[in-house]
Amino acid sequence: MTQAPQILCIGSVLWDIIGRSDRSMRVGSDVPGRIIRVPGGVAMNIAMALSRFGLKPSLLTSIGRDAQGDELIEAAKVRDIQTDYIYRSDDLPTDIYMAVEGANGLIAAIADAHSLEAAGDKVLRPLSDGRLGSAESPYAGPIALDGNLTAALLREIATSPLFSAADLRVAPASPGKAERLQPLLHHPRATLYVNLEEAGLLCHQTFHRSQDAAGALIAKGAHRVLVTNGGDDATLASQNTVLTQTPPSVMVARVTGAGDTFMAAHIAAEMNGADSMNSLTQALEAAALYVSGDTDI
Repeated sequence: MTQAPQILCIGSVLWDIIGRSDRSMRVGSDVPGRIIRVPGGVAMNIAMALSRFGLKPSLLTSIGRDAQGDELIEAAKVRDIQTDYIYRSDDLPTDIYMAVEGANGLIAAIADAHSLEAAGDKVLRPLSDGRLGSAESPYAGPIALDGNLTAALLREIATSPLFSAADLRVAPASPGKAERLQPLLHHPRATLYVNLEEAGLLCHQTFHRSQDAAGALIAKGAHRVLVTNGGDDATLASQNTVLTQTPPSVMVARVTGAGDTFMAAHIAAEMNGADSMNSLTQALEAAALYVSGDTDI
């Protein structure tokens, strides 16, 4: 019998190919470093972090019926992540992400999530066919949703009865996909996790402080937001609350997945009963530990 998940993670699950160097880089740089392949994608990163924090996540995504997909499924199971509800496609390959990181941060990245986009609403079937919920009895637990879904599908989710009872936590996946989240700004049960650049794209403004960005998003109708600003201030805001903290100062060893770790740590803290101040503190500490390289991927 399938165990009921504590939280659903909907979005990209793929292989990350990441090249890292301890040297600063620019366009055209050719430097020594390390190249690794690890399970990734926003939904997978969040699920892996949630599992490390003691929760039982389940993935809703598309993974190909190829060797890479089989490996990815096994990688999820080893990490105690439920895979029972994943859509396995016979004709769509498993997605992949490639990034290059230097001592000066992320140099460039390409996300090939075409199979997830092509699968469309097939990944949401368990929420409508009775396995996890239906339009008449929608899923009422927490959902982590990422912006790698198509803009059309995110618009549908914003008004869908399937998501009307969920505690919806939303991440844009990347600045390039931030504006896909516009329809979810007004969702009455959504919490948006964005960085300063993503907040600016959603508001069509430039911000220098997380407090200003968070306030602007709330003014645009957002229910609740968390805005991060790298190693600087981070702000949680709603109609009645504004909290700002500064993360611990650490030496940065990696950046890919840091925002996902922050989001997962914040969700886990709240699910474990922490208040707003302590949830933000725990999330910032977890993200700092992650970027320092002192915790496993």
